[in-house]
Amino acid sequence: MASEFAAAKINLALHVTGRRSDGYHLLDSLVAFADVGDRITVAPAAALSLSVTGPLAAGLTQGGDNLVLRAARSFGAGPGAAITLEKNLPLAAGIGGGSSDAAATLRALARLWQQPLPEAEAVLALGADVPVCLAGRPALMSGIGAGLAPVVLPAAWLVLVNPGVALPTAAVFAALAHRDHAPLPRDLPQFQRVADLAAFLQLARNDLEAPAIRMAPAIACCKAALAAMSGCLLARMSGSGATCFGLFADPRTANAAARALRTAQPGWWVAAGRMLE
Repeated sequence: MASEFAAAKINLALHVTGRRSDGYHLLDSLVAFADVGDRITVAPAAALSLSVTGPLAAGLTQGGDNLVLRAARSFGAGPGAAITLEKNLPLAAGIGGGSSDAAATLRALARLWQQPLPEAEAVLALGADVPVCLAGRPALMSGIGAGLAPVVLPAAWLVLVNPGVALPTAAVFAALAHRDHAPLPRDLPQFQRVADLAAFLQLARNDLEAPAIRMAPAIACCKAALAAMSGCLLARMSGSGATCFGLFADPRTANAAARALRTAQPGWWVAAGRMLE
């Protein structure tokens, strides 16, 4: 057996810089990961199969179009595997749950079948976020997802909040008013402290936030609630939404904020965790 953690992917900043003739959007994104996520477990079997467990398994198909099974089929290296997905992240939430699950599946199968991992370009067909999730470390992502430059981020903590609204990524991109925004700087500053990172992020943005809020106004409520928490250095939406994150300097204030948000909004999904370095 082999087991791999599928970390939540957080777009600390996301700039939409263009659109190719084939419809793919060009992005610049500073990507981080949190120690909150799903888990993939694989075991030897005669054929590929998938079972889904966990608190947020409801509504997730176990059929052949599931991204986990698509990732396993794309590997094409072994006779089969019994795959179990423990689903802890909300669906269609802008934190790369499906992409991270697919990447964790590839890592687990590589161990089970004793095969090398595929290259970033080879997994792009599974989704633009799969290459960065396969690498599993902070990066400046560019282009349609294959351009990855590792970055060093300071110790920090995140509070993730989702109002229970699923947002299709394609619909959010379609609602963009402009697709030619300025890119992120190629030479990022050295972030000695989380305050340095927060100051840099204040000068950046998520270009998908405005169209996502028009489609789901509850996102603005999540962002405002996070920003109002003591110790929150920055509140922003991740990816195409609807999950928002709050950036914190220490676990005490992050956990206190998460408890306060759960009490105030019992219908929201709230999680606190360390930002992986």
